[in-house]
Parts: sequence; C-alpha cells; structure tokens
Amino acid sequence: MSQLFEPLAIGNLTLANRITIAPMCQYSAEDGNAGDWHMIHLGSLALSGAGMLIVEATAVSPEGRITPQDLGLYSDDNEAALARVLKAIRAHSPIAVAIQLAHAGRKASSHAPWDGGQQIAPDAPRGWHAVAPSAVPHGQEEVPPVALDRAGMDKVRDDFVAAARRAARLGLDGIEIHAAHGYLLHQFLSPLANHRDDEYGGSLENRMRFPIEVFDAVREAFPSDRPVWMRISATDWVPGGWDIEGTVALSKALKARGCAAIHVTTGGVSPQQAIKLGPGYQVPYAQRVKAEVGLPTIAVGLITEPEQAEAIIANHEADAVSLARAMLYDPRWPWHAAARLGASVQAPKQYWRSQPRELKDLFAGAAFGQR
Repeated sequence: MSQLFEPLAIGNLTLANRITIAPMCQYSAEDGNAGDWHMIHLGSLALSGAGMLIVEATAVSPEGRITPQDLGLYSDDNEAALARVLKAIRAHSPIAVAIQLAHAGRKASSHAPWDGGQQIAPDAPRGWHAVAPSAVPHGQEEVPPVALDRAGMDKVRDDFVAAARRAARLGLDGIEIHAAHGYLLHQFLSPLANHRDDEYGGSLENRMRFPIEVFDAVREAFPSDRPVWMRISATDWVPGGWDIEGTVALSKALKARGCAAIHVTTGGVSPQQAIKLGPGYQVPYAQRVKAEVGLPTIAVGLITEPEQAEAIIANHEADAVSLARAMLYDPRWPWHAAARLGASVQAPKQYWRSQPRELKDLFAGAAFGQR
C-alpha cells in the first residue's frame, strides 16, 4: 500500500493523505481582497485530491505585503472576500484548508514578479517604506528599510494576532506562520539581515526571540484544537547566514511551545545565495529536522514525481510532501500519483465519469451506473 496516501495527523487535524499544496503567491488581490482569480485558482486546487491546501502568503498588514497586489487578512473587507472563496471550497471539497500568515519586512513594496519584482520606491505611486529588524536593504541598490523599534515590533505581533483571529472566524483548519524565504521573521533569524545589538540580535537565542514571540501570540489567539506551525528556511545558502543548526534549535523551541509541525524550505534572504538545485534538493534538511526534533515535518522543493514522493515518505525523510509548481502544472497531480501507486483519492462526483475503466478503485467511494 502507498504510504504517500496514508492519513497524517498534524495536531488534532487529520489529513486524508500526505500531499500538501504549498502556499503560492498569486499577486492578484485588490487592497488585500481575494477576488475571482482566487475563486478559480483555489477552487481548482481544492478538487485535486491533496490532503491539505495552504492559502498563499497572506499579509497581516498593508505594509506587510510583498506587492500592492498581495492577499491580506487585515481588514473586514479582506475577511469577507476570503470567506466567499472558502464557502465555495467547503461546499464542494473535503480538503483541509490552512492559511500562511506573513509579513514581508524589507522585501515589501515590490513589483509583481512578472513586472520585474524590483522594489517600489517609498515615494513612488503604490510604494511605501518597508520595515525590518535592521536598516539593511535586501539589495544594495534598494532604499533601506526602517529598523523596527519596540512599538513597531509590538504592532507586527498584534497584526499577526488579529489575522489569526480572523482566520479562526473563517473556520480555517490551521495556520502556518511564514518565517522563511527572506521575509520579516526570517530576517530576524538571519545574521545577514539582523544587525541589532539589543536582546533581539546577536546570539542565536536573541535572533530567535521575536519569531517565537509571534508564534506564542498566534498560538494563544487561535483555537487550541486547531494546529499552528511554522515554515522555516533551513539555510540561507550564504556563508555566515542562517543554517540547519539554527533551524533545529528553533524547531525544538517551537515544539516545546505547542508547534504542530515544521515546513522546511530554504533560501530567500539574500541575493548572494548560491542554491544547489536538483530533484528534492531541500529534502535532506527536512529529514534532519524530522530526525532531531520529532515533529511532523513537511518537505518541499523539486518534488515532481509520484515515486519520488513515495520514497520520501517510505524512507522516513519527511512526513508529508509539499508541491507548488508541479501542482500548478498538473492540478490533478494527486489523482495521477494515486493511479501510479495503486492508491485512491477523493474526487467530486461530477468527475467520477473521468475515472479510467482499468482504474476502477482510483476514486474513493465512486460508484458507476449508466454513463
């Protein structure tokens, strides 16, 4: 039997299988509001047969957006717009739906990737002044961010809390806190971005302090029977940057505070990163976190083939796999994986007729009468 299609518990949340759809920014919101694109995009992915769908990096404040078109959960309008999308998903899919809460920090006020991705100057139309642990820009040519003082850090923490409460009202099944890919919480962790000389900079313990404070606040604000976990970049791919040893230490600290899982990725904090790409190139980092921390661990990064994903689970390298680009390219990837691995998936009744005759057990619960 395929281990990829066995259930997985993340806290009190049980996933039907171990395929997770990674949070993928769409840069298609208006004033933070989910629109028709999100209805189509998330609705399609919700019918994929995956065990969990994680809604894209969702800003906890306007200034926490990467681009002016980022999804947000900082206003009543944002909440109502996302509720519309979630209502449709709930009506037609049993998939678990979580949300990634994020703050871009010094990578905020940027153009969408298809518009070049460069920083929008603070005084330019639709631009604003980014904030960060230290007044160190992401790129040398960029306008430096404003270093957060205590009041600014309190606001960031409180914005995460407010978004978590909105997520609870929306009935979301879990929250992933974004501490990866060079965004604000990752900036606090990495010595490349954090040059502070107070209790939030310098030592590993100090650099971990604010991300842990944010986790504690979100965990307190979200219902105790629903899981909260963190996505962490396990290495900056730059000498002297954040590394796997820090990731293991942070993961252990989070486990002690009730963190339900660790989603392991890499990179994003520095243009100087030298990433060694290859199939499953980030999986060894997930494997080390799983082995040394003991939390459910989600692996991501060039996982494209069903047999590859199956091996990751069967070899205990991770507890779940997270797919991004592969899922965009093939929104029915879990269906096709189940067919190749001899497993079954949940599929909408409206689609049962698509089941190949030679795979009569592919769609769980499907029963055919006349066609």
